[in-house]
Amino acid sequence: MSFPILTALILVPAFGALVVACLKKSRPELVKLTAVLTSAVTAGMSIWLLASFKTGEAGYQFTSQHEWVEAWGISWHLGIDGISLFLVVLTGLLFPIVIIGIDPHHDEKPYLAWMLLLQAGVMGSFLSLDLFLFFVFFEIVLVPMYFLIGGWGYDNRIFAATKFFIYTMFGSAFMLVGIIATALLAKNDVGHFTFDLVQIAEHADFAASTGRWLFFAFAIAFAVKVPLFPLHTWLPDAHTQAPTAGSVVLAGVMLKLGTYGFLRFGLYLFPEAANWSKPLFFTLATIGIIYGAIAATMQRDLKRLVAYSSVAHLGFIVLGTFALTSQAMTGSVLQMINHGVSTGALFLLVGMIYERRHTRLISELKGLQKVAPIFAAAFTIVMLSSIGVPGLNGFVGEFLILIGSFETARWWTVVAATGVILAALYLLWAYQRVFHGEPDEVNSDFAELKPREGGILLIFIAAIVFTGLYPKPMIDRIEPSIKSLITHVEERSDYKAPADDSANKHHMSEGEHE
Repeated sequence: MSFPILTALILVPAFGALVVACLKKSRPELVKLTAVLTSAVTAGMSIWLLASFKTGEAGYQFTSQHEWVEAWGISWHLGIDGISLFLVVLTGLLFPIVIIGIDPHHDEKPYLAWMLLLQAGVMGSFLSLDLFLFFVFFEIVLVPMYFLIGGWGYDNRIFAATKFFIYTMFGSAFMLVGIIATALLAKNDVGHFTFDLVQIAEHADFAASTGRWLFFAFAIAFAVKVPLFPLHTWLPDAHTQAPTAGSVVLAGVMLKLGTYGFLRFGLYLFPEAANWSKPLFFTLATIGIIYGAIAATMQRDLKRLVAYSSVAHLGFIVLGTFALTSQAMTGSVLQMINHGVSTGALFLLVGMIYERRHTRLISELKGLQKVAPIFAAAFTIVMLSSIGVPGLNGFVGEFLILIGSFETARWWTVVAATGVILAALYLLWAYQRVFHGEPDEVNSDFAELKPREGGILLIFIAAIVFTGLYPKPMIDRIEPSIKSLITHVEERSDYKAPADDSANKHHMSEGEHE
């Protein structure tokens, strides 16, 4: 029997959280060591998973399936494919980075316990192939994030944590109803009552109107989590008030539960409804891109600016997801990872600025480039990645999304492309005000990067540059699963992919091999 690697990816951080919670506060060094080792072991397993993943296969790998609540058709069903692979790897690597690199300043023991439980919940969400199991993990992540914002955030942390919890619970209530209804209505087609994602998606045949109602029950939960305009208002508050580690994890992996959910559950379970509702999601995504960029330009708080930039960037991902072409959808998955790396690094840098100056107001920061040139250089690279400059990771994902979406959402794509210009506007303008000019008396004491900080940022920058210059290994693993999903949508709806979509991708692949 092979080692249950996917189960271990969930249980190791969950067990680590329990151990940390049981350790004595009088041994802080043991608490930190346990958390670091637990997250490091999880990271090691995720890297092994990446190395062992079979390139070119569209199906689920390393699957693990066991009956859990047999009478209710609930199973412990886990699997990973090209769509979820890099999200799992990012989750595995991001948590040890923030645990090692960011100090909570107080109450380290509960802080680390919540971080490890959050990692277990996010892992479970990306690996679950049972609808009920997915819902359990989808809800678990709310609890540690609520306490992390409320316990280690800034002045208005309780308001932000409560708003985050209420919004996401509101969306989840619709999804729970949708999950139960989906299982009940699929019973006759499947042959038995089950929450198994694959069995329902492959065998259930919902009437068009039924499928659309069920799809929107799921879509509301995912739209809140993305967050998609106009359900985005919790995000700037949550990001602004969250501790630095919370913001990095929220931007890095938690927001991707929404975009991933649309791909894994929305399109796979309800292809006809997803195809039918494309114009709605194109419109909301495009509004989010433009609105997020304009709102970011208006912000006086540097962290809030980065938070609104996330609304814009995630709009691109939703646009590519519903374009239903292999280029756009592959770009969307790629951009989930790229956004997690780039925006996570931006929040880390903003956190470092706050640690040094105890302010995030752009008007109170000036001339930092003169006193901390290495810090400014790191910020520049990450900023250019977020803008989407060629040669860095942000360009690859956005380029694939725009070129693929142009086939099926032409005018939405034309409007959305202006978001790239606006991103350059708000980020370059913010950089100019914060880093250029002569530092005043307070900013002249701004400290340069410390070795530990530099080492952490070097990991992010290496990922940004490598993915920007050589995205092929990622695309080769993502694309087969995306093409399989598009085929499934074509078979279950009246959607037909553009005639040249597969041909173009085949030609591109041949060119890359040459």
